[in-house]
Formats: sequence, structure tokens, C-alpha cells
Amino acid sequence: MKYVVILGDGMAGYPMPACNNKTCLQLARTPFFDELAAKSTVGLVKTVPAGFSPGSDVANLSVMGYDPAEFYTGRSPLEAASIGIPLTENDVTFRCNLVTLSEEADYEKTRMLDYSAGEISTAEAQALIETLRRELIAPPFSLYAGISYRHCLVLHEKKTGSILTPPHDITDLPVKGHLPAGTMGRELLGMMERSREILTAHPVNAARRADGKRPANSVWFWGEGTKPALRAFSDLYGKKGAVISAVDLVKGIGILAGMDVIEVTGTTGNWDTNFTGKADAAVRALLDGHDFVYVHMEAPDECGHHGDTEKKIYSIEQVDDVARRIAEGLRAAGEPFAMLIMPDHPTPIALKTHTADPVPFLMYRSNEERANGAARYDEESARATGLCIPRASEMMRAFLR
Repeated sequence: MKYVVILGDGMAGYPMPACNNKTCLQLARTPFFDELAAKSTVGLVKTVPAGFSPGSDVANLSVMGYDPAEFYTGRSPLEAASIGIPLTENDVTFRCNLVTLSEEADYEKTRMLDYSAGEISTAEAQALIETLRRELIAPPFSLYAGISYRHCLVLHEKKTGSILTPPHDITDLPVKGHLPAGTMGRELLGMMERSREILTAHPVNAARRADGKRPANSVWFWGEGTKPALRAFSDLYGKKGAVISAVDLVKGIGILAGMDVIEVTGTTGNWDTNFTGKADAAVRALLDGHDFVYVHMEAPDECGHHGDTEKKIYSIEQVDDVARRIAEGLRAAGEPFAMLIMPDHPTPIALKTHTADPVPFLMYRSNEERANGAARYDEESARATGLCIPRASEMMRAFLR
């Protein structure tokens, strides 16, 4: 038996009055999801435990079968693992976004125009990060380049307790009231302010402005964490696993869980990613000896953060096609399989950020097809089944039974 998780990040949402009170998941054409729903167990599941913020870090840990109450030490150290940053027990990590702020002279009076600096390219971002390393960063800090707008700052002193806000939570809002506070608040804010001075006139940003693109005119620190210690997935569940994702967060979880991370050419973490390549890579991994593959697609979440209904619907439709291609590949090879389809959390278009609401899941087994599943796969159909699992971290053992 082969096992596949199809994770459409942020795929769920809220009914939209402008769209006949339908969600993006309801509006998307998902023939394969709906075909499976009729033969599957469908319901709702809580991926964000009480007391935790509804981040992709907590939610993906839960879906992978790791109880955040036991294993979560912050978001940025998971990303650090993917980047290859060696951490000690004395290190504290922070996610470092390249962002676009409005241009008021007083930093506290600016607004968060874009948490991703217009989806800045990795090559442009690396040039900016290199400049910041030379002109901004000094001991006890180190700065590491990641992918696109996502980077990592390491403090080589164990001082936790900083109060930080994810930039995607304040899109279009004033930054005042959301600036760093707590233990390292003053130091982090000072670095953010200085970064704007350095980046505003940088040649990369001059070129971006000339091309009509948003400049990456500041860094933004958030997601404080310390070195994590996940138990190996194979030890917990007895399966050889692999992760396919474009984002460092999910790849980092896979690395720390002892799973293979499979790189796919052309993945971007957005709606223009190589969906087909991810599907084909998953089939190859499963036929070449892996028991379990976690296929993570960030696109619906990114589109939700940008309030882009059309592209979020398109992305969901591509996730449906990924699931279809994987199922067809396994069936053609004569492999029985189980497939779990779900988001990690909702990212409603109206809010442009995550919520902690339970999400719809679909659990299918090719050798145990049900005769009385749901009418289709969406939030409303999942709610109508009356099944609600209170802890997503407990689903993995049932899925892999």
C-alpha cells in the first residue's frame, strides 16, 4: 500500500458575498476530488490546537502527525533546517521577509504594502541579502539567504521572548502596533529601520521600480524559534517518507523528520509552479521505494494572501489535477494506495491571512472504496457529514493503519 497526502495550502476559505456566498473551493472545478469524495471518508479536522497561532508551521506539523504541543519550537528553525543552517542549543532564529513598505519618512507611519516584495526573484533577493550582510549584520547575528522573499536571521545568544507579527497578517495595514517588542524588540526594530535606508537606493530596487515592480525596501523579522528535535517519521510510523514542496518551511519539517526532500524543477510556491512535475515526482518516488509522499502546494495560500480569487480558484483546480495524475500513475502500476486530501488551514480571500477554523479533509483508500461518501469535496459538504476530528496530529496513524 502506498500513501499520499495532497496538501493544498490555504485551500479552504469563507463564503464570499460577491460570489453567491461560495468559497473558492466550491467555485473551483474539481472533478477528481468530487469523484473520490463519493467513495471516501469526508469530514472536518482541527489542524491548529488551542493556544497556537494558525500558521502553516503548526498546521503542517499537525497534518504530518507531529503534535505541536510536543514538537513545536517556532517557525523559523524549521526553515533554517531546509536552508542548511547549523543551529546550536544557544541559537534563536527569526524568519526574515523582504517586504514592501509605503514610503513615509517615519518607519512607524508606514503601511505593509506587500509581505513578499512583489514575489521578488531568488537572484534579486540574494543580491539584497548579501548587501545587508556587509552593511547591516554584525555579531551576535548572522543572516542567511533563502528562496524569493523568505530568509533567516540567527541570533547566537539564547534570548527568547520577542513579540513579533507575521507580515502577511497586516497586508495593507499600518505597521504601528505590530512592530517588534519584547526581549529583542529594540534591536530587531533598529535593524529593520536601517535596512530600509540600505535597500531603498539599492540597484536591484532601482531596476524593479523601472520595470514597474514593487521594491524590496525593508526586512521584516518574525517567527522566533529555537532548535527543534522531531522524531524520525520512520520511527513513529514505520514508513519511508518523502516531501515535495517549494517552500523551506515544509522541506525543513521533512528534513528534521528524516524524510527525503525531492526537488522539482520549476517550482515557485505560487500559482505558476510546476504542478505536473510535482505529480510525476510523487509517482516516481512511490514506485521507487517510498511508502509515503507528502505533496505540498503553496499556491492557494499565496493567492489568498493577495486576495486574488481567480488565481486561488485556478490553483485549487491544479491541485485537483495533481491528485488525479498521482492516482492514475499508481493505478497504472497496479499499486493500491490511500490518499489524504486537505488544506493545512483556511486562507479566506476577505481576510488575506490564516484562520484556525477546522478544514475539510477527504480520506480515500483504493482497496476500500465506500458506497456512501460525500456529494463533493468542499467546506459545506464536509460539514454536512457531521464528522469532525478534534486533533489533526492523530489522523496520520489512522491514515497509515
